[in-house]
Amino acid sequence: MYGKGLRALSVSALVTICAALALVFFYAPNDADQGFVQKIFYIHVPLAIVALFGFIAGGVMAIMHLRSGDSRWDVRSYVAIHLSLVFAVAVLITGSIWARASWGHWWVWNEPTLVSFLIIFLLYATYQPLRFSIEDPERQSRYASVFAITAGAFVPLNFLAVRLAQAYTHPRVLGNIGHNLPGGMRLTFYVSLLAIALLYLSLWKYEMTSKHAAAQLRALRRLLAGDEEEEIAPARRSAAPSLRPDTQPRTAL
Repeated sequence: MYGKGLRALSVSALVTICAALALVFFYAPNDADQGFVQKIFYIHVPLAIVALFGFIAGGVMAIMHLRSGDSRWDVRSYVAIHLSLVFAVAVLITGSIWARASWGHWWVWNEPTLVSFLIIFLLYATYQPLRFSIEDPERQSRYASVFAITAGAFVPLNFLAVRLAQAYTHPRVLGNIGHNLPGGMRLTFYVSLLAIALLYLSLWKYEMTSKHAAAQLRALRRLLAGDEEEEIAPARRSAAPSLRPDTQPRTAL
């Protein structure tokens, strides 16, 4: 079920990424102040936006898990947060490169936008250790969902707090960026944002398809070998939830 439309989505992501790169290097003009190095903006900012929305999506899926008791929502939330963490690492790397080229430093601690994103990253970096520290799968999924909801609510609150700050020089990426950018830059930014979003969705769907196929394979092995295999094999502690397509939703919490 998760593999349906995966090929079309992947092809769309690849085509959009190629179009975005072509626009970045051959269409968008160089910035008057920063020159060519400003083009990292078309990678850094879309990565940040998609990562933040991925964290929020993980919180929404966690709400669905607690409401329905369906473990599949827990897996979806886990994959969304896991991918957002990967994208967040890319945001911090590209942000450091941009800061070095523009400000002469790899990191600027008095810049609220950078520091606030780092705080969000460090907050979500505790997500997987939290899951791994809980051995019981039911408790693990419930506590992880509560964490995802709380942290997901913190993301927009943190963004609003930064927007209210006055003394910073980082460009505003939501709200008025489309009005400030010239036409060529604006088009390139929107195409780049779409490309990163499609990449995120493709990776999310691919990982969900992989987990679903692995769950189906485990179910087939149990069917062929009998129920004794599952009883003999010791349960291993893992931060990643297991997808069980044959599991029915439990009563709502």
